[in-house]
Amino acid sequence: MLTTPTSSIDPDTIADECALTSNAISPSGRQPLAAVLMMYSRSGNKPRGVVVQARDRRLLEELAVMRIVDREQAKVVAGFGSTTRVNARLLALVRTGLLRRFFLGANVAGRKAIYALSRKGAEFIGVPRRGPRRRKDEVLVADSFVHHQLAVNEIYCALKRGIATISGVEFVRWLGFYGPLAPESNFIPDGYFELKTPSGVLAAFLEVDLGNERLKAWQEKVRNYLQLALSGDCERRFGQSRFHVLTIANSDRTLASIRRVVRTSTEKIFWFTTLDSIGRYGLLGPVWLRPNGDHRESFFLPTP
Repeated sequence: MLTTPTSSIDPDTIADECALTSNAISPSGRQPLAAVLMMYSRSGNKPRGVVVQARDRRLLEELAVMRIVDREQAKVVAGFGSTTRVNARLLALVRTGLLRRFFLGANVAGRKAIYALSRKGAEFIGVPRRGPRRRKDEVLVADSFVHHQLAVNEIYCALKRGIATISGVEFVRWLGFYGPLAPESNFIPDGYFELKTPSGVLAAFLEVDLGNERLKAWQEKVRNYLQLALSGDCERRFGQSRFHVLTIANSDRTLASIRRVVRTSTEKIFWFTTLDSIGRYGLLGPVWLRPNGDHRESFFLPTP
């Protein structure tokens, strides 16, 4: 049997229903009643109950926004403290049919398991199925969508880790986009989040470039973000009149190319760093460059 879930993920109509919102903050949040799924053995006559625990449900809800996770990302967003425990729960959710699993990497030694919501999992938490359509246990040698989404998810996890260490700051929401912000454009940010700080709400869009974006595409991105800022569309759509654009690249070379494009149009709203810098010093650390100059600073100032 399957209970009706209470989800912290709500379909968001901000951008013509192109986004889903995560406001799941921490493992100490709401604890819904566990659901029991009946899972059958291959012989078909030995049912055994699988209890969907609060952390399991939280993982399913986060996947509605994140689309895919690897094991380490699952640990962060669902609050698992033990690798053994998260491995066991991921396997149970796959066997129950709430998650789909596939693999990334040609070599067995370096192969990584990737998890996404199944159709049953999406129905269980009451959200559209947004994950990639990959076959069960398929082995992918390379997949640009998967690599990019995992990188975006790393920023989400880094944000949650960083906020957890700072008092007086609250995570408000994270938006994942599944279509253009406006029907007449192809403008799709990689993410958007808000933090509540003592000095007000900090809003930021996210752009992750793994080295495969053409500079012409970046010229268009800059125009779109400037239009969003100057037209008042951001305040109408998101309730915020000011925002940052956090741009994260896979290398210093890619970052330098993007900065050259941006500073021909503006010296405002854009901030730049690399995935390596975030991995070393955290998302909220002094790792960010502006369009001009070599001084690194934090985009985040928690005090007034």
